[in-house]
Amino acid sequence: MTNWQPSASQAMLRCRAELLASLREFFSQHGVSEVDVPVLGRSTVTDSNIESIIAQPFGGSGYLQTSPEYFMKRLLAAGSGDIYCLGKAFRNGEAGQRHNPEFTLLEWYRCDWDEQQLMDEVADLISHIYATTNQSTLAVHRGSYGDYFAQVLAVNPHSAPLDQLQQLAVSAGSQSWAGETRANCLDLLFSVQVEPQLPQGLVFVYDYPACQSALAQTSVNDQGQLVSRRFEAFLNGMELANGYFELRDGAEQGQRFDEDLKARSAANKPSIAVDSHLMSALDQGLPSCAGVALGVDRLLMQLQGADSIGWLCQAPLVQLGVSHEGGD
Repeated sequence: MTNWQPSASQAMLRCRAELLASLREFFSQHGVSEVDVPVLGRSTVTDSNIESIIAQPFGGSGYLQTSPEYFMKRLLAAGSGDIYCLGKAFRNGEAGQRHNPEFTLLEWYRCDWDEQQLMDEVADLISHIYATTNQSTLAVHRGSYGDYFAQVLAVNPHSAPLDQLQQLAVSAGSQSWAGETRANCLDLLFSVQVEPQLPQGLVFVYDYPACQSALAQTSVNDQGQLVSRRFEAFLNGMELANGYFELRDGAEQGQRFDEDLKARSAANKPSIAVDSHLMSALDQGLPSCAGVALGVDRLLMQLQGADSIGWLCQAPLVQLGVSHEGGD
């Protein structure tokens, strides 16, 4: 007989409901409006490291969205002001203890803020929820990507030659990394060797390498290095959030999308049409803003001490036979 019981306990479902209510209350108190955007769209992200789930409504083609970002940026360009979205997102081929193809994502944007100001608000939000749930104070740390990387690997990630990074990646992974890109080598080295050495508590890592800018602006830091104005937040060693001082230059974003498509082609991955609505919104004018996406399931895991995302969901796909792909 098929086991029809949900994998999440009634207690865990109550904890999830309380967390969602707390998140909404936080943004209500801070004057940020909730928006409800589509989870099904004609276009999707071009990032070669993210795969979308294809949908075919009424015989047409579309994708379940990997985040609400593109729809939210169109709202921002139309004058929405500060907004957040709390709902489902989808990514193909991601299943394991920390991944489910369907997951809950909190994403918000603050107009006229930069990434440092947004980090402050993320810290306020997580610290408040952590204290309420666990009745304890959360240690908060903040440091640059270059500093954390150099502390562990004694290498400057911004200036190290590609062949040196490839050699380090081969040592950390396998010989197949000998021909990988700079961005992928850095991603492997940081996730495998640096992340496990991060302090406990809430850790913000900022000023990522320029090659990992994605949709963030770039600038020159105090050491004269070109960096991405991007940050990630880790809670007790688990990646929790990814934020940007958002790129507003449509021409520059178009060039980055073209680079994504070249990377997808080199990796023999399906080509993705660039989202023309997003590009038109950027041409119209995106307000100066910072945005961040936070994994709600991972936050709940940390709050409740769960070791698998499967214990948090009504019917996770990892429970239904989807193959596991470990790691972050």
